[in-house]
Amino acid sequence: MKTYEVRTHGCQMNVHDSERISGLLESAGYTDVSGLATGERPDAPDVVVFNTCAVRENADNKLYGNLGHLRPVKDAHPGMQIAVGGCLAQKDRGEIVRRAPWVDVVFGTHNVGSLPVLLERARHNAEAQVEILESLETFPSTLPTRRDSAYSGWVSISVGCNNTCTFCIVPSLRGKEKDRRPGEILAEVQALVDQGVVEVTLLGQNVNSYGVEFGDRLAFGKLLRACGDIEGLERVRFTSPHPAAFTDDVIDAMAETPNVMPSLHMPLQAGSDKVLKDMRRSYRSAKFLGILDRVRDRMPDAAITTDLIVGFPGETEEDFEETLRVVRESRFSSAFTFQYSIRPGTPAATMPDQLPKAVVQERFDRLLKVQEEVSWAENRAQEGRTVEVLVAPGEGRKDAATHRLSGRARDNRLVHFGVPEGAERPRPGDAVTVEVTYGAPHHLVADSGVQGGTYSVRRTRGGDAWEALQEDAAEGVTRKPAVALGMPQIGKPETPALAAPACGI
Repeated sequence: MKTYEVRTHGCQMNVHDSERISGLLESAGYTDVSGLATGERPDAPDVVVFNTCAVRENADNKLYGNLGHLRPVKDAHPGMQIAVGGCLAQKDRGEIVRRAPWVDVVFGTHNVGSLPVLLERARHNAEAQVEILESLETFPSTLPTRRDSAYSGWVSISVGCNNTCTFCIVPSLRGKEKDRRPGEILAEVQALVDQGVVEVTLLGQNVNSYGVEFGDRLAFGKLLRACGDIEGLERVRFTSPHPAAFTDDVIDAMAETPNVMPSLHMPLQAGSDKVLKDMRRSYRSAKFLGILDRVRDRMPDAAITTDLIVGFPGETEEDFEETLRVVRESRFSSAFTFQYSIRPGTPAATMPDQLPKAVVQERFDRLLKVQEEVSWAENRAQEGRTVEVLVAPGEGRKDAATHRLSGRARDNRLVHFGVPEGAERPRPGDAVTVEVTYGAPHHLVADSGVQGGTYSVRRTRGGDAWEALQEDAAEGVTRKPAVALGMPQIGKPETPALAAPACGI
């Protein structure tokens, strides 16, 4: 039995790509080491795959540090293989093998499907294999996939990005945007629902620009509404939109489609119009705040999250104060905050007025403090509210100590809730209705049930799917769904051009 382990870094796109990597390896005869009982697990897997991110500078440091730690493990286990894929592999290419010659395979963002062949070739030839394609040849959804969750799934609607943000290296690594046809997407969503999935997240580098490749600027809103017609699909989410392309028809589709959740991740990056211009973000703070106002007008209970970058080249104290102003006015429920780091190959890397580390750190700390205050105020406002929580394993790191379970409310806030003694205990994938008793800065506590108040469990098809998977599972092992074949394209196949007449004349 050959075993494998996939280590994922980065965004949701990478998480979904890792599900495809797992599907490919399972189809090639490998077994996920985490699916084995503790006593059956080998000292080291036969294959370790790093699916990498390249957005931040520390991604490089993390990868090469992990590779260094793994070298003595590989030396002690002849035949073990290490593969590196994802955005950092697309960027660094042969540099990875030069810096870590014990790596066996390097593959890029456009040729995930080549991994099993490259592993076998590296083994046969006894030398590293580096294969990087410059453009996508086959949409990744045609590859086999092994999902992490029985009740929740990712669905890619597009890959790549047509924007030219000066700080971002993603477009050069993921390529230009390529959109799937709506019928293919909806067929995949329906297939997931048929397997027991009750929650789907639509993925794209800029999901709301979906349709640009086939000339329909309203395609994303139409897609959300079409998801509302799929029976059994309880929750639809999407990430991430771009403020410049966010239109009112999408807001209307969210508000008018019951299974589209009232949660929105809207990357701000900076509140200063000057910095936004230098970033080539093609919107300004007034437009951004206007979008949030319209979202909240249609969906008063919507939770809005964001991304923020501190210390972009040329950012002045006045620019930074503008970011703090917009953050306060935006009332984000939470924010992913980053210190700007130079990414070679991006326009911002060579801009003048790169800020000293000490200045960036000081502003970063101030921003965190402001956002913490905003998040806490927003979560305290949830106290007394009744919420429906989709139960998820692994969301609460302290659940064992606090005797709580955890999951996500419809607005995607993390909720930790108590189960009354003697009451029905929900399964992962089930929905629980509780009342929020405390709003902390980064989560909600809902102990209404143990305090004699609101507590009810609704068993779902997602919970049924999870329970069916766990039958006869070894202790300490959480089984994942079986490998699903890739989704075929819909419609008449293209007729291949013939190089010569069939008769050879």
